[in-house]
Amino acid sequence: MNHETNTTAFATPDAAPSAPTHADPGRTAAGGSRRRWLALAVLMLPVLLVSVDNTVLSFALPEIARDLGPTATQQLWIIDAYPLVLAALLVAMGSAGDRFGRRRMLLIGSVGFALVSIAAAFAPTAEALIAARAALGFFGAMLMPSTLSLLRSVFVDREQRRVAIAIWASGFAAGSALGPIVGGVLLEHFAWGSVFLLAVPVLVPLLVLLPLLIPESRDPAPGRIDVPSILLSLAAMGGTVYGIKHLATEGLDTIGLAAVVIGPVLGAVFVRRQLRAETPMLDMRLFRTGSFGGGVVVNLLSVIALVGFLFFVSQHLQLIAGLSPVEAGLALTPGLVTMILAGLSVVPLARRIRPRVLVPVALTISAGGYLVVALAADSGVGWLVAAFVLLGLGIGIAETVSNELILSSAPPAKAGAASAVSETAYELGAVLGTALLGSILAAWYRSAIELPSSLTEAQADASRETLAGAVTVAESLSPADAAALATSAAHAFDGGVVVTAFIGVALMIAAAIVAATTLNEPKGAASE
Repeated sequence: MNHETNTTAFATPDAAPSAPTHADPGRTAAGGSRRRWLALAVLMLPVLLVSVDNTVLSFALPEIARDLGPTATQQLWIIDAYPLVLAALLVAMGSAGDRFGRRRMLLIGSVGFALVSIAAAFAPTAEALIAARAALGFFGAMLMPSTLSLLRSVFVDREQRRVAIAIWASGFAAGSALGPIVGGVLLEHFAWGSVFLLAVPVLVPLLVLLPLLIPESRDPAPGRIDVPSILLSLAAMGGTVYGIKHLATEGLDTIGLAAVVIGPVLGAVFVRRQLRAETPMLDMRLFRTGSFGGGVVVNLLSVIALVGFLFFVSQHLQLIAGLSPVEAGLALTPGLVTMILAGLSVVPLARRIRPRVLVPVALTISAGGYLVVALAADSGVGWLVAAFVLLGLGIGIAETVSNELILSSAPPAKAGAASAVSETAYELGAVLGTALLGSILAAWYRSAIELPSSLTEAQADASRETLAGAVTVAESLSPADAAALATSAAHAFDGGVVVTAFIGVALMIAAAIVAATTLNEPKGAASE
């Protein structure tokens, strides 16, 4: 799959492009440089929107649970339907952009995303909301593939590219962390549907500025659209995630075990098909470069840890600590700011410290954040704030460095393929963050909660399903029973948080080991 990008509108004397360009001779280097950064700013709009949508529902989930009454499994699917479809289709949509035009795909995706967001805002049932989230993933996949590949083709100077990638990575990570804050502010004043309507004012400037700043580009000789590969990727990820969720909520049974087995098998078939294809939808040969494969794994595990953290901390702050949505969002602000500053400030450090040293140290700091949660989950809001600061510090550094290595390790002709793989790792991490950590937390909660004997069967079922269900039921009970149920639910939930946090520590340590053994400077990088 060839992802060469037309950089005509961005060519400047200081860029030293490897291919002839047709830039206006009268354009100054400074003017061309400004145009590049403006183009990056425009393309950051969909990056922020897609990443915000990964986590904004974490804070809206309690309100949705009270309004629509979803089961525990439906709650997880409300969160995961979006990033699951997005991750499965990113590479396919990148291939479609090569064929039909990347700017055209961005415009179609923007319009579709805005319209479906309006539909999601007024979804009458949990099933309708899950369907809308899946449709958002479909159109979101049209938005993403062009963003990171632009950095490799526009910012040919490696120092500028490091800064641009730092902005991209910080924007994506910041969007994920900003989601709960934005959700908190909106939910303080509006219904839960407002978190979806946010997409409309964000995408309007994109629709206006995109044709003005970014030229159309496409592959002059695109490979064919591989429908079987698209279906295999969807079935592999969908089956695996469904199996994990099913086992967590229903226990060991044939359906869950079959899904967990069949999903990875289909994934192996997908990989085999890509290795044999003359023009693969996903070039698996890129993984033969240690820094590329290692960087992708670091991104995957980092996003799992980040999204998993936000999934449980948002519920703890609102449903156990009793904070309002705005107060809970503000409690995460220090970690958000730390993540952004870490991603940007690591650029000069990356020139002096080898990535196989810098990234493991950063990930060890993030492991410390999860360790704080494990040891002090019920010790107050301040400990959770401190934990998120440590987590954000490490992830902000690790993602910037690993993303730069992913693009620098791939040949320029494979920039689009490399960016699609990196973005897929982000979105798959968002899926697994709730599928793995969320399902483990849900299973622990269901097994640990002790219910007052006075509850009806319906009340007992609602209380076992989710923490939000228990809180809602407690509001209708006598003071003594309400206090007993609330206390039991809080202890059960926080017990699950402790278990989940130790798993988060293990994920970060595993990522640090991968980084220490695989991340090397790409050959010839110094001369880029």
